[in-house]
Amino acid sequence: MATFTYLFSLLFLFCSSPLTHSRTTPVTPKTTHLDIVSSILNTRKVLISNQLLHQLQRQREPSFTLQLHSRASFQNPSHRDYKSLTLSRLERDSARVRALQTRLDLALKRISNSDLHPAESGDEFKFNELQGPLVSGTSQGSGEYFVRVGIGKPPSQAYMVLDTGSDISWIQCAPCSECYQQSDPIFDPISSSSYAPIHCDAPQCKSLDLSECRNGTCLYEVSYGDGSYTVGEFATETVTLGSASVNGVSIGCGHNNEGLFVGAAGLLGLGGGSLSFPAQLNATSFSYCLVDRDSDSASTLEFDTPLPRNAVTAPLRRNPELDTFYYLGLKGISVGGDLLPIPEASFVVDATGDGGIIVDSGTAVTRLRSDVYDAFRDAFVRGTKLLPSANGLSLFDTCYDLSSKSSVEVPTVSFHFPDGKELPLPAKNYLIPVDSVGTFCLAFAPTTSSFSIIGNVQQQGTRVGFDIANSLVGFSANSC
Repeated sequence: MATFTYLFSLLFLFCSSPLTHSRTTPVTPKTTHLDIVSSILNTRKVLISNQLLHQLQRQREPSFTLQLHSRASFQNPSHRDYKSLTLSRLERDSARVRALQTRLDLALKRISNSDLHPAESGDEFKFNELQGPLVSGTSQGSGEYFVRVGIGKPPSQAYMVLDTGSDISWIQCAPCSECYQQSDPIFDPISSSSYAPIHCDAPQCKSLDLSECRNGTCLYEVSYGDGSYTVGEFATETVTLGSASVNGVSIGCGHNNEGLFVGAAGLLGLGGGSLSFPAQLNATSFSYCLVDRDSDSASTLEFDTPLPRNAVTAPLRRNPELDTFYYLGLKGISVGGDLLPIPEASFVVDATGDGGIIVDSGTAVTRLRSDVYDAFRDAFVRGTKLLPSANGLSLFDTCYDLSSKSSVEVPTVSFHFPDGKELPLPAKNYLIPVDSVGTFCLAFAPTTSSFSIIGNVQQQGTRVGFDIANSLVGFSANSC
């Protein structure tokens, strides 16, 4: 009996010990290490070692896998310093957020397309029969990551912006009425044996937000609010992803385009609508991993791959008024291990279609509703009161002079999802350099938009998977 009692006591102690608990419920540390020296070195390197498109690796990937590159890999060193590059990025990012809000406003019918591009009397689609389609607008935002895609038969290789915030995929096409500068040759549909214009009565044409019919051919116009646009002929074409080809994909062949696309030939729309690329593939899931924004390395965009077993998952939710955006079930945010006193309703889509929080690949800086941001920032400032402060920069109002430091400990920032799931962020994903001399800023910002956004700075180094079939979003750290 004594032996039994002794063994039972040992079993009780073992089962209730902190060691056993940590195996099943890891405790997130209250502070996180930030390497100042390596961060500053990266800012200096990006201006020296930017590569042109043709210098990037173009290796073949497994089926339904694409290489994914940071915009930094494509930019010529036109900025005089890293601060100038940062300000340019933030300006593009503000335009991106305005475009996303305009997209929601259009869906909720708070504005119309005519409010974005008022037509003069009699000025509808201006279409030249010999030069291809019309002049008008479609802004797809200013995504920061590019994928290598083959268009047509034989495939013409092109870098396209990755964008989870839009549905229509498009590419600049010859002949160009107006095209911005891109790194690859302009795609010529005459050179492709698989190019086929879409007829006006086709379901794809009728699914467009705005279209026009000329000589039986569907012309597309989608207009957003940041001044970027693409206009042209809607067509089906063969799209090559690594070693796999997909026939009959509906894309825009843009003969008149302008925008903040910086070298990309077009855009790959990964949104949740019926015309998005994943929807046309009938993909049950897709995932991407974003390398460091200043890196010239590459990761992958993958389709129909399961979420990793170690993924931190959250519910994937939809707005009944707009199927493009990927909304996330978020319960709260913690700073330094303390959950902020923010109502969960702050992250929920309301009955009118406003509110909620989306995951977006094209927005760089996470935006939070002003009241949520104030609580978040104030908690972070309390946890960093011993760090020397610096003046704010553009969107950023919380900055530090870390020029005399080699490393620092900062409060851990975590997103909290239903069922007790937590995603702690690396310090470099929220305290980022804005110049090359040691100024770092908190990479979150308030927004006057009706919804919040988890941006790509916070997603870096994490494989983000959208399990469409099971309505889940998964986050897997260090899986690039």
